[in-house]
Amino acid sequence: MRVQSILIAMVMISTSASASEDQCYGYTPQPNIANYLGASLDYSTAERICCNNHKWAEYKGYLAAPEVDFFSRLDPNNETIFYDSVCGLPLFIAPRGRSFEEFKEESLYHGWPSFRPEEMVSENVIIHSDGRMESRCLTHLGHNLPSGGVDRYCIDLVCMAGEPLSASDERYNILELLDESVIVHDELDATEYESKAEEWSGNYTDRSMIITIVAVVVAAAIVASVLFAYAIKWRKSKKDTVKEVEQDDVHIEDLS
Repeated sequence: MRVQSILIAMVMISTSASASEDQCYGYTPQPNIANYLGASLDYSTAERICCNNHKWAEYKGYLAAPEVDFFSRLDPNNETIFYDSVCGLPLFIAPRGRSFEEFKEESLYHGWPSFRPEEMVSENVIIHSDGRMESRCLTHLGHNLPSGGVDRYCIDLVCMAGEPLSASDERYNILELLDESVIVHDELDATEYESKAEEWSGNYTDRSMIITIVAVVVAAAIVASVLFAYAIKWRKSKKDTVKEVEQDDVHIEDLS
């Protein structure tokens, strides 16, 4: 399982094409995510992963890095609302339908914040047919990797570390482009809200495909390494041969 998670982080293959100029509606993540909940998040990673990417993820275990220590910054006795890092839409309310420890254990086990259907603000999140997930603001979020027959959303921390926007923030323009089906922060009653997300959406990232592709890439890399080593050895051998011939020529000249 750990190997699979590492491979998924390496590849995160998406059949729906690569990142486009439309991601995040052309905006960048909120500057203050760098100090999310008092942690130190890498802003350049957020900009790259959330707004210029459909395939890659922050590294496995980033949420537990010393400078992040995600779960120590949450209130274990209450639900937390997690917001889009660019436009500030509410994305997840967790833990819900399980304990804080269960939420923490599953997330740490897989290496990324992991949410269940009950915890998703379904009006604000899109799950594509290949499992790739993004917000209605077109911020890349992560991938759906079902576990136990139920969808499990494997989300990049840097892309869910935002806060509600003020009308003076230029990113607020994004919210004005969205239709009325989205739920902005002021409209969300977290205590009454019930997600419409299906337990099994049928849209998920195919791990076997990822592993197969990575296996091919690794095999190709090994072959390339062997060929490179052989080429180096062949060139050295050729050099030695030329050197021996030159030495023989010198000896012949001496004899003449």
